[in-house]
Amino acid sequence: MNYRQLGDTGIRVSEIGFGGWGIGGTPMDAKAYGPTDDNESRNALYKALELGITFYDTAALYGYGHSEKLIGEVIKGTRQRVIISSKVGYKNFKGDQDFSPAYIRESLERSLKRLQTDYIDVYQLHDPPLELLESDASILETMESLKREGKIRAVGISVRSPDDSMSAIKLFSFETIQVNFNLVDMRALEFGLFDRCEKQGIGIIIRTPLCFGFLTGAYSSKSDYHARDHRSNWSPDQIERWGSAYKLFAAELAGNEELTNGQIALRFCLSFLPVSTVIPGMLTSEHVRENATSSQLGPFPASVIERFTNIYKEHQFFIKTS
Repeated sequence: MNYRQLGDTGIRVSEIGFGGWGIGGTPMDAKAYGPTDDNESRNALYKALELGITFYDTAALYGYGHSEKLIGEVIKGTRQRVIISSKVGYKNFKGDQDFSPAYIRESLERSLKRLQTDYIDVYQLHDPPLELLESDASILETMESLKREGKIRAVGISVRSPDDSMSAIKLFSFETIQVNFNLVDMRALEFGLFDRCEKQGIGIIIRTPLCFGFLTGAYSSKSDYHARDHRSNWSPDQIERWGSAYKLFAAELAGNEELTNGQIALRFCLSFLPVSTVIPGMLTSEHVRENATSSQLGPFPASVIERFTNIYKEHQFFIKTS
């Protein structure tokens, strides 16, 4: 496993991080990737530790705290060698949010208890409306207070979409930003986010590097999605477009590289040096093993990156809805 600096935070993270949404499962009305087996989730976390993955990204929302609980159980005893990233803001899967100072503090204390730790390395506002941050200074003041108190080490934001990313780092002093980026969604690159973050010393956490698993080639519109799998909400046409996209990129490497489709997608994200870590969702030990290997592959040559970006420009991977 290779490691990178998380911007100017002084925190060092594994290039491949552990995306913890999926292991939260589906308690109550929670949605993720369908029901999970806690023993299998624990095994995946243990395998991640074994393979040198040090960055674990979760949120109070994921499984209503169940993701944090599992991570806390597994990392107990190894806390000093792992980096925990969590989020605050969502109250439920209906989309209700609360960024009041009282709620931020209450949510943090619950997260700390579940994670069995007295500090969180990276604490992120979870998809906050930027206009709310502009109108209510107490939100970021609270986050900074928590940092001074030693309860968190760095203040970050997980943006709703890449469209919010540039405004978020221009208007506010976040130390990290979590954003969607992958072979079929290069908006962050198009907007100039990577260059801007590098200049400002902001750590970049890439989520959805596998586009919800579709870039692995394992899912299509014919796949059976559980009602609690958020992918069941996408239209069959959108799923088919994402589910077949991997063929375009794999064809560029045919006969030259023996990589899985998932490794192609992860290696692409890691080819951009301003990126600190990518956090694919991982539900099994085999997911961890395959994804962790991507760190050893090094960046793609510039010629491959150019061909991949040209494919992206030549295709419409998002189906517009009315």
